[in-house]
Amino acid sequence: MMKSRSVQVLLILAVLSVLSIILIHFYFLSCSKNAPMEEKLSPVHILILSSWRSGSSFTGQIFSQHPSVFYLMEPAWHVWVAMYQNNAKVLHMAVRDLVRSVFLCDMSVFDAYMSRQKKKSDLFQWETSRALCSPPACDSFSRSDIIPAGNCRTICGKYPFSKVEEACKTYSHIAIKEVRFLDLKVLYPLLSDPSLNLKIIHLVRDPRAVFRSRENTMGDLKRDSNIIVGSQGTKGEMGPYNTMQVICKSHVEIYKAGSQATASFLKDRYLLVRYEDIVRDPIARAAQMYRFAELHFTPELQKWVYNITHGKGQGAQAFDIGSRDALGVSEAWRKTLPFQKIEKVQNVCKDAMDLLGYQLLQSKEEQKNMSLDLLFAQNSS
Repeated sequence: MMKSRSVQVLLILAVLSVLSIILIHFYFLSCSKNAPMEEKLSPVHILILSSWRSGSSFTGQIFSQHPSVFYLMEPAWHVWVAMYQNNAKVLHMAVRDLVRSVFLCDMSVFDAYMSRQKKKSDLFQWETSRALCSPPACDSFSRSDIIPAGNCRTICGKYPFSKVEEACKTYSHIAIKEVRFLDLKVLYPLLSDPSLNLKIIHLVRDPRAVFRSRENTMGDLKRDSNIIVGSQGTKGEMGPYNTMQVICKSHVEIYKAGSQATASFLKDRYLLVRYEDIVRDPIARAAQMYRFAELHFTPELQKWVYNITHGKGQGAQAFDIGSRDALGVSEAWRKTLPFQKIEKVQNVCKDAMDLLGYQLLQSKEEQKNMSLDLLFAQNSS
């Protein structure tokens, strides 16, 4: 009898134990369903907004070489090539839509501008993106490597285009360098888009230096100049100055919209950077841009930034981002640009130069003797 009762007690305890386990399981399951899910951090989106020959390719590399950044250089090049019959204003919307898709890692947007059999190497200046030269886009380098474009070009071009989107989705920061926005207001829908965390770095350069550099690369920029001012506007002696006038005006409008805007979506989203300030103190300015973009400035990157700005190269070729004497290159126009041309550039770009802190020159003698510091003594902070 005692044995029978013991068995009953054991059975009851076993059943109670199983019920307890079941209840505990359902309790925690219920808690987990009702508990707020941990938010997945949204990627930070950085748009380096500039114009041609303003040091933007180098500035883009400051971001491209960071191991947390997926970077593309001028993806809107494809829009302008495919739709070159239109002017820049008409193309703004198509460029904006493409940039938004890239920020969201939706690379199907390129289907409208490339063949169906496209490869990663069909993407404009793809090799300048460290992210497209390392896993998962290419297995030949490490994601932590500093990767020169030349090394990447010869090894990583064979991979399929699908690797671009695959790689993009693995990064915490997505950066685009673009020269084809002439109006910040076009970007307001992106700045207010809840699916984006967009920050604008507005890079400018002394218009006289830009003009001199454009002279050296005029052939490379012909199509873009035609889109900016029309094919008739680029002709004759005043053609290059007509283009500069539009570019300078766009910088004025972008700066005013970005720095004086009252729209809440622009708060802490706009940073003006002058190329001359970068080359005078590259470590400090790179650190400033990284802080703005919420990126850590590693010792390896500090060393790379210093080395690439203290070389001997002159950066004469379009998109040349090799090691150079960056400070010397930035002021080379003072020794090579005739004063007659300086006066014309200053005339069409006066508002931009005044607003952005570039000192006007009044004579050849002043051109010869004025120190680099005095050329942009205003607004240097």
